[in-house]
Amino acid sequence: QVQLVESGGGLVQPGGSLVLSCEASGSIKSINVMGWYRQAPGKQRELVATITSDGGGDYADSVKDRFTIIRYGNTVYLDMRSLKPEDTAVYYCNVRLTTDSLFRDFRDYWGQGTQVTVSS
Repeated sequence: QVQLVESGGGLVQPGGSLVLSCEASGSIKSINVMGWYRQAPGKQRELVATITSDGGGDYADSVKDRFTIIRYGNTVYLDMRSLKPEDTAVYYCNVRLTTDSLFRDFRDYWGQGTQVTVSS
């Protein structure tokens, strides 16, 4: 009914850049918030960045001034620059949306995750 497809992960050297993308498709009536989370081995999943329907962005302190979240329609991007080894994690897309034509019942949907490895 709703699918989130992520792409763009990979291996990059410290100081390098990557862009992640996540496209939401299916019976979507309205999207509220889109965001990115990450989970490193042995750690809890943490918020990286979110963007609201009016374009307002919020970032974790650890990625401010290095990462930019962008939304075009039902696709959200994470532009990651000056990457550090501590950015290594599986990155998950999260979208809060509704499939209800009356715009009720917003729910969170998750992408499958994409690995980002920062290493020399």
